[in-house]
Amino acid sequence: MKKINPFYEENFIPVNDSFKNWTELCSKPYDKGTAHPYTKTRVILMNGTEFEQNWFLHQFSRHCNNNELRREVANIRRHEQQQQKIIASLKPIDETDLETTIAYEQLAIDLTAILARHTEDENVRNALHFALLEDFDHLYRFANLLEMEQGIQARDLTKDYTEIMPGRPTISEHRHPFDGVNHFICNCMSDPFTKLATNIITGAEQQTMNYYMNIANFHNSELGRKLYTEIAMIEEQHVTEYGSLLDTNATWLECWVMHEYTECYLYYSCYEDETDKYIKDIYYKMYLEECGHLQKASEMLKKYEGKDWQSLFPCGGDFPELLKFEGNIDYIRDVLSSTVYLTKDREGYVDSRGLSSKDNFKKYNKQVNGGKSNDPAHEVIEKHIKSFGEDYRYEVDVYPIEELSDRAKDNTSVGR
Repeated sequence: MKKINPFYEENFIPVNDSFKNWTELCSKPYDKGTAHPYTKTRVILMNGTEFEQNWFLHQFSRHCNNNELRREVANIRRHEQQQQKIIASLKPIDETDLETTIAYEQLAIDLTAILARHTEDENVRNALHFALLEDFDHLYRFANLLEMEQGIQARDLTKDYTEIMPGRPTISEHRHPFDGVNHFICNCMSDPFTKLATNIITGAEQQTMNYYMNIANFHNSELGRKLYTEIAMIEEQHVTEYGSLLDTNATWLECWVMHEYTECYLYYSCYEDETDKYIKDIYYKMYLEECGHLQKASEMLKKYEGKDWQSLFPCGGDFPELLKFEGNIDYIRDVLSSTVYLTKDREGYVDSRGLSSKDNFKKYNKQVNGGKSNDPAHEVIEKHIKSFGEDYRYEVDVYPIEELSDRAKDNTSVGR
């Protein structure tokens, strides 16, 4: 693989050369009927990455007492805001909230699986595997709602890349807040891909959480509003779990450099992976702009903390293997078979079948769910079965968990 190092990118666009006018902020949307599923997921990923960067820089500024540094942060943040507007406008007006949601969940599933497959850190990989099965289940719930409300089969949107079937049932995903906190990594000790993975997945899941938090009350059915609300609560757990993986010993300036490096890596990966030439060109220009941001953040790290960027990247800053979207059907089936019954116990993972009624998970889950009829995610499946005679699925082989294989009866006990 050709070595790419954004710290040494000669064609970078200087920060003050990249402000855009209103016309430049409006992109040509993709065609929802012909766009590749992973074109849609990449747009969501980069929109979420820009959102994460903007709010990180706001928080940085609110915790900084040096106005000269805050001006530099504000300058970069304005650029990041403009980039976010360009990416966000790639979504077409005629794409419904549920159609967009299917792309959000396909992104969550395949991105998580890809990151898990390539990270060397067992702690991070376990966290990815754990939440993977829950996002997998969310796709299934929203797909059933989509067919009921809009008459659209989700496979027509995801194509053959991602199966649509139950994961760890949503009712089993509600856990005590204490169990959402994981061990954090150490940037100085971790391999480059693991550092990137924790940043990437935190931003991506935060974007999903924000989308569901905001879209819930705009959906045009009561059941859909309830489903978005419930899944948004699970996404809050995921953001807590993933965010707690980040290096808590890193300074604000070190985190800034890491954020910029992550954006460079993602934009270049998307540029290499994208099949739509118009969007591909946007990603490459954004990569060059982010290289300018990265070099400015590195300059600030040296100026205010006396540290070179190499202290964060002792191996030199070359990108590890680029992120490439692809199907992960066999991998996900393996994770499903081996971990569907797990739940969290503080920083660890335990088999839910061995827990007593006094454990935090059992007590919290019962408190939140009450009776089975109170759970919107399972009400969706029950209504679909009542209307169609079975749930909606796309499976390439026999379902691997017998307890979840019955298409005419929703299971509310696995993992609980």
